[in-house]
Amino acid sequence: MIRIAAVGDLHLTVHGAGRLRPQFEGIEAEADVLLLAGDLTNWGKPEEAELLVSELSDISIPRVAILGNHDYHSEGPDRVRAILEAGGVTVLENESIVFEIGSETLGIVGGKGFGGGFGNTCLSPFGEREIRDFLKSTYACAEALDRGLSKLKTDYRVVLLHYSPAVETLKGEAVAIYPFLGSSIMGEPIDAHGADLVLHGHAHKGTEHGCTAGGIPVRNVSLPVIGESYALYQLEQKAEMLAH
Repeated sequence: MIRIAAVGDLHLTVHGAGRLRPQFEGIEAEADVLLLAGDLTNWGKPEEAELLVSELSDISIPRVAILGNHDYHSEGPDRVRAILEAGGVTVLENESIVFEIGSETLGIVGGKGFGGGFGNTCLSPFGEREIRDFLKSTYACAEALDRGLSKLKTDYRVVLLHYSPAVETLKGEAVAIYPFLGSSIMGEPIDAHGADLVLHGHAHKGTEHGCTAGGIPVRNVSLPVIGESYALYQLEQKAEMLAH
């Protein structure tokens, strides 16, 4: 069994010193790894990333993050990523990592992802260059998920995103903005290769529980959605998942 703690959309500002540290106190007793689903900072400023590193510094379990749209806003994602990684946080952008936890292995494929819509209403990379440019990040993430999941030979496989690959976890948001909250384009490689759990944030008014079109469990771990410091999930050999 592997225990996962997950949360997204922390939106930490320079005025948030001391806000997060107590929320993660004692997390090691409950989880084997902490996954952070983007929008870790509010404006993507270096000083926000530096504060985040300080707030997470007491956590001794592995910390794995992907960046969200807010983390891209000011100085660019490379600077934010460099600060987080210098502080011991693993940042994935269309990459994967493997952890040995006890006698089991956990593979994580992560990336920010992007929008595009779902099912029959999903945009296609056709026509104006503006539409094709809009979808570039979505398809790049989908291709990375395809590569990463196909190569991972671990006991468990988790996908960590910011944007959603499933429409169900967006329920509660205005339907008109669904194309800007995620895309089933990213769900296709997940369904093709399989995963034990998909985590995302971004949709503050969405729903925690959902699944991809192929039935893979998806959880929206945006802080406003889960309403607590982090959500806990257990992965077991029969691919059963329990949520607190």
